[in-house]
Amino acid sequence: MSGEDDSSGWQLTESDPSVFTELLKSLGVPLVVDDLYSLDSGALSTFQPIHALIFLFKWVGSSAEPSSGGQYDLEFPGFFAHQVVNNACATLAVMNAIGNIPDLPKGVQLSDLINFTVGMDPQTRGMVITSADWLREAHNALSPPSAISLEGLGLPKTTEEAYHFIVYLPYMGSVYELDGLKDSPVQHGPYEEKGEGWLAKAREVIEARIATYPPGSLEFSLLALHDDPLPTLQTSLSEAQASGNHAAVEEIMVRLANENSKRERWAFENSLRRHNYVGFIHALLSAMGKAGALDKAKEDAQAKMQERIAKRKEKGEAAMDED
Repeated sequence: MSGEDDSSGWQLTESDPSVFTELLKSLGVPLVVDDLYSLDSGALSTFQPIHALIFLFKWVGSSAEPSSGGQYDLEFPGFFAHQVVNNACATLAVMNAIGNIPDLPKGVQLSDLINFTVGMDPQTRGMVITSADWLREAHNALSPPSAISLEGLGLPKTTEEAYHFIVYLPYMGSVYELDGLKDSPVQHGPYEEKGEGWLAKAREVIEARIATYPPGSLEFSLLALHDDPLPTLQTSLSEAQASGNHAAVEEIMVRLANENSKRERWAFENSLRRHNYVGFIHALLSAMGKAGALDKAKEDAQAKMQERIAKRKEKGEAAMDED
């Protein structure tokens, strides 16, 4: 679960493929993450082979019952860790996924950490994982703590909506749901190897879960954890060029260009996440004050805030603080 308490030292993580892909890179794992906007076979085939699905949803409280008709597997032999601190659920979801992918290359620190936790119960494993300073630093790399503190200002406390990451993946012929806030992994039954394989079963489970939300709800997102397509595309391009298949060469070059363009965009977005904007904001406000434009900007901002509050009240939503 991700909430507003950052006393554990773990910061909130965006549900963004560039953030997760950068985390995997720092862990020495050659996989990437992409957004899934649909669960139909066409959307899923774009990223095959898919090793796991990372599901983000609005957390409304824990339940002792397994979700979507599954059954707790108290004897789950794979890797499963509990979430023992706030805001660590993104990295816990990644760990619970990559810890169950066979023959997956990993960085030395990650391999040592996973091997060290062999035989531990989920609670102890979760404590060991979240106690790893290097892992927390990797988690926080693209979500640095705020340099501006509102503590001690006497502002009213507000309740932040909490969101939570979990994982769906295949393991020993069944689809499992790994939720660090649950006592045990949830088994959702076996899947057929033919056709879409485990993804067909996972689609049923996820769609059933989404159906429990009010119609039109947008309190969730889905990410696909899959092989990096760049090495395969580069190999295919070399083979097509060697065989003189010009049509295939053109098609692969377009796909390579699109993938490289996406990586460049991810790198730029992540550079913005790493940047500290406090100095820039201070300089901007100082310049506006000297130019006599700060009071007008403040009045305009307050007017816009009042408009937003009025619109939310019209929709029956909870009013925002007007301070």
